[in-house]
Amino acid sequence: MEVPLDYQDPDGEKIDVAVSRLSTALPEKRRGVLLLNPGGPAVGGLGMPETMASVLPKSVLDRYDLIGFDPRGVEHSTPQSCGLRDPSVPGLFPYPAADGSIAKNAAHAEAVAERCAEKTGKDLRYYNTANTARDMDRIRQALGERKISYWGQSYGTYLGAVYRSLFQGRTDRMVLESNVDPAKVWAGQVADTWGKGMADRFPDAARVAAAQADTLELGTDVAEVTRTYLTLADRLDRSPARLPGVSMPLDGAMLRNVTYALLLKNETLPVLVHFWKAAENLSHGSVTAADTKVLQQAFAARAPSAEVPADNQATLFLALTCGDAAWPEGTDGYAARHAADREKWPLTAGMPANIWACAFWDKPVEPAVEVVEGGSRDTLILQNRRDHATPWESGVGLHQALGKGSAYVGVDNGGHYVYGQGSACADQAAVGFLSTGRLPDKDLYCTDVTGK
Repeated sequence: MEVPLDYQDPDGEKIDVAVSRLSTALPEKRRGVLLLNPGGPAVGGLGMPETMASVLPKSVLDRYDLIGFDPRGVEHSTPQSCGLRDPSVPGLFPYPAADGSIAKNAAHAEAVAERCAEKTGKDLRYYNTANTARDMDRIRQALGERKISYWGQSYGTYLGAVYRSLFQGRTDRMVLESNVDPAKVWAGQVADTWGKGMADRFPDAARVAAAQADTLELGTDVAEVTRTYLTLADRLDRSPARLPGVSMPLDGAMLRNVTYALLLKNETLPVLVHFWKAAENLSHGSVTAADTKVLQQAFAARAPSAEVPADNQATLFLALTCGDAAWPEGTDGYAARHAADREKWPLTAGMPANIWACAFWDKPVEPAVEVVEGGSRDTLILQNRRDHATPWESGVGLHQALGKGSAYVGVDNGGHYVYGQGSACADQAAVGFLSTGRLPDKDLYCTDVTGK
């Protein structure tokens, strides 16, 4: 589908947005379309209809065509590239030096911003959430639909809330899962919530490690495992460890990034604690064959695609997080904020409040979209209690922003995903809403999680 690069210049330069559809097998029962977004920010969504079709029940699949799309600039939708040397998104997370200094972070952040400006010019400013929402409405029009239903995860919750606000009356049924607070986009979402989110989630993994204290030797309770982890992170900050045959060292930043990734789902917690053990052994020079296998998996990179630049997600991650709303400029203030955050939340080492490339980014082309309170009661919010990526407070913030337009389902669970993660209470609320349009009469807190 062809859309304007800049919606203020609709007859100007055009870009492509790739769209996929998985149609209902029962058109006589069809209600409409269910657009899907997996978040990221900047993760492609063309394959999401197939993914969701494998987990949604017949009562939903009969009623909707499932619609996926790669957001503008992502993967098959006119992919963008800054030509970054480190193409990973975790490479953009600014963990400070071992002594807490952020001087190298500031220099790197400025260099990344300059690199993007040099490589992409001014065009990257138009790859923002507001324009992605406008693309969604073009998808709606192209499909011939009066309204769309929508399921968004993580960043996709913010995209959904922005669409709902820009195109009031065009939404049918919305499910927002693992949520972003629209009042904190994006500097506040990172600095204000990530430290506490990690502090809430980390004990789930620490308990898994403590239950295997005899073999892992990381500690016998949450407090001891936490101390072991913090000591290991500090040791790797000061003396990165090398795995034979791997060019990249294991440093404190990588330890924390792998930990963040494996905390996203409960099913990967056993893998995470064995990674900690392997990292501990490697840092002491006593790595085993089993440790090597675990560490090699952590170092493994996704196979590159000939069609998509290696740094595509990292580039659009920056475009969105820096281009949706302005960040504090320059370096002033970041050192003090980072030091306070580092002391308060040691598990994140001050990274969330550190200086990002966004401090040196061009100003956004438009103000952040104000999320509209109220409207039709058409939105279901699903939120885990211990979600380190989009913490509990973020879900509460979105619910407050939407007001009476939303119903809230909180779940006594950890991890970044809600649906299909062990709570029949939450799953039934989502399926019931999409199937019948009925939202819970009041906010729910589900405590029936199995396998957590």
